[in-house]
Amino acid sequence: MFEGPVQDLIDELGRLPGVGPKSAQRIAFHLLAADAADVTRLQEVLQKVKEGVQFCEVCGNVSEHERCRYCADARRDPTVVCVVEEPKDVLAVERTREFKGRYHVLGGALDPLGGIGPDGLRIRELLARLGGTGPASDEGDISEVIIATDPNTEGEATATYLVRLLKDFPGLSVTRLASGLPMGGDLEFADEMTLGRALAGRRVLS
Repeated sequence: MFEGPVQDLIDELGRLPGVGPKSAQRIAFHLLAADAADVTRLQEVLQKVKEGVQFCEVCGNVSEHERCRYCADARRDPTVVCVVEEPKDVLAVERTREFKGRYHVLGGALDPLGGIGPDGLRIRELLARLGGTGPASDEGDISEVIIATDPNTEGEATATYLVRLLKDFPGLSVTRLASGLPMGGDLEFADEMTLGRALAGRRVLS
């Protein structure tokens, strides 16, 4: 244990995803050795993120404005919506250059053991979009929902739940990414070619 602020910094860094105790200690001492200007710049960027970044009123992606660049882009197809778990998954799909529609970010996946149920995700907002209400009422009719949750236990449970909710919407095609993605992984770690093929070859669920 180190004294005072140093240990406090290590403890706070250790709370970040994927940062263990040793990594937190290395980062802390790197910051201690860095120029004051570099630390100040990092502090300012973190403050700007907290104050200036919000979530898109339509899809839930991170954005500087009320609508993210994908929802605000009139060239994208509003009739096809790709449902993903996190904003990072939007970037993963975009890297494939296969998808030209809009997105819906759930904000996670169903995880009963972790205390995350349907009410903890942006499922109500998705249903509102499909019903033509809410901020996205100007999108028009949605004809296809692509479920692109992660190929793991939580992602599959979320996909199954969504299919049950969406199957009764008239004229709506619900599809799932084709097989080929490694089970137990995350979309963000799939290579562009594999994810692109999974997207292009998606299978109809209802």
